[in-house]
Amino acid sequence: MKKTTVKIPDTFSILLIIMGIFILLTWIVPAGSYDRSLRTIDGISKEVIVPDTYRKVAQDPQGVFAFFTAPIKGFVAASQIIGFCLLLGGAFGVFNRTGAIDAGLRQVLKAGQNNPTRKKIIVPFVMLMFSLAGATFGMSESVLVFILITVPLALAMGYDSIVGICMSFLAAGVGFAGAFFNPFTIGIAQGISEIPLFSGWEYRVVIWLVLTTAAIIFVMRYIRKIEQNPTASPVYHIDRQRPVEVCEADSPSNLSSKHKIVLLILLLTFVLLIIGSNAWHWYINEIAALFIGAALLVALVYRLPGHKAMEAFVDGAKGMTMAALVIGLSRGLLIIATDGKIIDTLLHGMAEASSGVSATLTAQIMFLVQGGLNFFVPSGSGQAALTMPVMAPLSDLVGVSRQTAVLAFQLGDGIFNMIIPTSGVTMGVLSIAKIPYQLWFKWLWPFIAILMLLSFLLLIPPTLFFVY
Repeated sequence: MKKTTVKIPDTFSILLIIMGIFILLTWIVPAGSYDRSLRTIDGISKEVIVPDTYRKVAQDPQGVFAFFTAPIKGFVAASQIIGFCLLLGGAFGVFNRTGAIDAGLRQVLKAGQNNPTRKKIIVPFVMLMFSLAGATFGMSESVLVFILITVPLALAMGYDSIVGICMSFLAAGVGFAGAFFNPFTIGIAQGISEIPLFSGWEYRVVIWLVLTTAAIIFVMRYIRKIEQNPTASPVYHIDRQRPVEVCEADSPSNLSSKHKIVLLILLLTFVLLIIGSNAWHWYINEIAALFIGAALLVALVYRLPGHKAMEAFVDGAKGMTMAALVIGLSRGLLIIATDGKIIDTLLHGMAEASSGVSATLTAQIMFLVQGGLNFFVPSGSGQAALTMPVMAPLSDLVGVSRQTAVLAFQLGDGIFNMIIPTSGVTMGVLSIAKIPYQLWFKWLWPFIAILMLLSFLLLIPPTLFFVY
């Protein structure tokens, strides 16, 4: 009997299917709206919901025309992040043209091959650093920068592209979920909740350590699995077809003095990115300018001819085309939900579902509610601005501290952000790494289930054992 296989839709098909579902929801879910006011918290201006102002409004169901206009509206709404991806790809095209990154990765690979114990330390160490970045300055969009490095590094070490994504994106994601000094989520959520900024950091450090340790163990177990059987990797055939330049440690490419200067410039660029994001509130515009400047400096130092540098820049930007398309379509989903006026209704219904039960169960429901809303509002700061004006007063009524309500928010937002198809960052990362969304979802969901269980457990102590 001939075995039949089910062909899984590609990323674009999945997004279009979800877009159709969103269109249908605008006909089913009652339209509603909260009043909003503009508040500035820690230098960040956000629209926040005014509690107890929810009301039903006239239904505005979206139709066929909305389906076809959503993509272009998504591109307009996401134009900043799309432009960032293209410019970032161009900058890395210049970096890659010098061969410095390839030469540097080969040095790392040689060190791992000469000392297998050192090789085993590389992945946990890199994940720890990215998790710390997510926990402190809220690394999110800027992780797109590092996918272009960690994926080739993982492949060069004999692993697969999923390990490459985990080294940067997954690690930063768990750090984001367990953050203790993230101004874009905790800062805004605590400011709206009217509790001291970054208070309660001690227990959040414990949570960060638990989530980060779980991520490292999960990835290292997976590495052991594909080391024993490389074909067990869900992206085995995809990686075999990659035009990977960094594949052999003994390839004839020495680390020259020019390469070292280029790598030093790249390192200083990353240091400036971290300092700027944390101390000076840099965001996409400033980070894009930083990498354009770094690419120009590299071209001058390496003495790349002008036409060669521009050719490399254009080739790098071309490599980001798929990511740009996916990000635009993902934002189009949210355009439909917003125009159909169903987001506030879903928020109101989920908030009401959190009332009337024990403090522990309420905190856990709040976590699930925030996770559900994350599908529609993947921005951490945006979700904080939308939900905390409702969740903070609600927590007072049901016997949950506002600090715990903020904790439920950050866990729900951070954990689910790594797997939802409406997140431009998630879809952008997968597009850059050329991993289909359906393969990522299938591989990651067991770990998401583990994180959910850990979150349920971590929400128990602040509701039962100590005042938080």
